[in-house]
Amino acid sequence: MKSIFVNTERCLACKTCEVSCSLNRSSLSRRLPEAIYEAVSPLSRLRVEPTGTENGFPIQCRHCEDAPCLDACPSGALYRDEEGLVLLQDARCMGCWMCIMVCPFSAPQPFRHFKKVIKCDRCKGMEAPYCVESCPTGALTLLDTEEIARGKLPFLKKGGFTGLNFVSERGLAKSSDRPKR
Repeated sequence: MKSIFVNTERCLACKTCEVSCSLNRSSLSRRLPEAIYEAVSPLSRLRVEPTGTENGFPIQCRHCEDAPCLDACPSGALYRDEEGLVLLQDARCMGCWMCIMVCPFSAPQPFRHFKKVIKCDRCKGMEAPYCVESCPTGALTLLDTEEIARGKLPFLKKGGFTGLNFVSERGLAKSSDRPKR
């Protein structure tokens, strides 16, 4: 399964990923000048959080293997598909926001106008996620976790990707901070 990886050293907190996501996924006009005046403001399925440095950290659904949101959703609006993605059936969402409360990444967000939840679905059914395609610095990358585990990505060995490692058994740690094996 492919996952979106973040290279925090490359993220400038420009929020291009947020704008691209909101325009392409929840705007009626899909153009920024018109989207500003839409009755319901477009909402991004990810957000960039400050890190205390000049860099940012994009937060989107991690589609956790043991996703607490799945158990917390009383209406069954959240489900796991055959690819392992945690998806939302919008029509079943009753707006209780329990998924927001239990998510360790605070990835689901309230879509207050509709009293629903909005979350990243990794642009399922599309060629690539809009956030990854629009990132001007390449801080967001769509990678196959199985290839990473098998060491099939040579640029990782050369130190070309030194952001956060989400498949490590050590959890969320910078590659440079991990002890050498």
